[in-house]
Amino acid sequence: MTAKTVLGADTAGIVPAAVEVHDVHKWYGAHRVLDGVSLTVRPGEVTVILGPSGSGKSTLLRVINHLEKPEVGHVSINGEPIGVRRHGDRLRELSERTILTQRARIGFVFQNFNLFPHLTVLDNVAAAPVATRRLPKPAALELARELLDRVGLADKAGAYPRQLSGGQQQRVAIARALALRPGVILFDEPTSALDPELVGEVLAVIKDLATSGTTLVIVTHEVGFAREVADRVVFIDEGKIVEQGPPGEVLDRPRHERTRDFLSKVL
Repeated sequence: MTAKTVLGADTAGIVPAAVEVHDVHKWYGAHRVLDGVSLTVRPGEVTVILGPSGSGKSTLLRVINHLEKPEVGHVSINGEPIGVRRHGDRLRELSERTILTQRARIGFVFQNFNLFPHLTVLDNVAAAPVATRRLPKPAALELARELLDRVGLADKAGAYPRQLSGGQQQRVAIARALALRPGVILFDEPTSALDPELVGEVLAVIKDLATSGTTLVIVTHEVGFAREVADRVVFIDEGKIVEQGPPGEVLDRPRHERTRDFLSKVL
């Protein structure tokens, strides 16, 4: 996929980000959730992460934007370490304020939307550019309207989240992520909380993003969707990357027995 400028009036000049995960280990008590994960996502690439429940997929996303701090290893975006600074041969944690500034450049779409229930759809999308980019409120509202139009919800600008379907709420969440002009967007099972008949409308929006040159890292159980949009599929099991490659290889000709077993149950 060739990297292109992300669509949208206030997104001109955005450079899709490169993401590098460097030998990341993460554990909770005695349970090792990530076990030496290293991954490189090239600018403009769409990477889909598959794996069974509990394999570490969602934790990996949360480590990428430092919502979870790894015990070992680190993540860098466009060469800049996230959440840490190198001092000699050691990594030191940054201040929470600095981490929040870094995190604002990484879009994150959660399973359960996480919209502000007391704000209208328009204000949900406009809030982050005002708070983190210091965009004037009129400009943020104009951007929000453009992004809502892009995800097919221009007519819902004045509605509240409770008045929307799950699919509509997730599309608002995608518009909100785009409003920060991120170099990369992380999707954590974006359709898992939706009724089956609503899945297609959310996947259609993500497919549009996938053709726009945005760097995307998507955790999903939708194997057919992965085959259609991914540049690369990564299969994770027990906190380790078992195999990765183009969809046609991993999904149609998996090399590892664990991958074959997983796909036989979901295809």
